[in-house]
Parts: sequence; C-alpha cells; structure tokens
Amino acid sequence: MSDMERIIADVQTKNQILQNIMLQKQTLSMQKQEIDNALEEVEKSTDGLYKASGPILVKRSKEDIKTDLEEKKEEFELKIKTLEKQEKRLADDIKEGQKSLQLMMNQKPKAAG
Repeated sequence: MSDMERIIADVQTKNQILQNIMLQKQTLSMQKQEIDNALEEVEKSTDGLYKASGPILVKRSKEDIKTDLEEKKEEFELKIKTLEKQEKRLADDIKEGQKSLQLMMNQKPKAAG
C-alpha cells in the first residue's frame, strides 16, 4: 500500500468516526433538551411528583427529582464536551491528511505527453 493509499484510507476512517461522533453528540443534545424540558415542568409543578422506577411510579419530592435531573444534565453536558473535543481533534487530523494528499498530488510527476 502506497503512502497516498494509506493516507486516503486513514482520512476515510476518520471521516466515518467523525460522523459517528456527530451522531452521538446529536443524540446526547436531544436527551439533554428533554431533561431541560423536564426541569421546567418540575419548576411549574405544585402538586406531588412521581418518578418511574421500573414498571411502577414512586412519589418523590420536587427537590429529589430536580437534583436527579440536574445530575443527569451535568453528565450529558460532560459527555457532549468530551465528544466536541474528539470531534475537533478528528477534524484537525482529517484536514492534515487532506493537506498531505494535496501535497503528494502536486509533487507527483506529470506524465509526459
């Protein structure tokens, strides 16, 4: 396998990984938005609140539910930040690979015609 083929394969692999990371980030962002919506509803609530625990609903205090949701939100935010760092690193690697390919293509001797 030539250097060019190796770089092309590497860039393609990193592009696939990047797409996967972007999909994961989108999914986590949607889940975080659901938690934000739930937190808004908890704030509006004046009645007793229930939380699903397996197949049953258990009555919980507003503060307990709010604390649980805020912890989950923090987890999602941390995961999203981690994915963003990976996304940036991969995007930079892909750009470097593309630059290397461009240089190789520009340096390749032109066929005599």
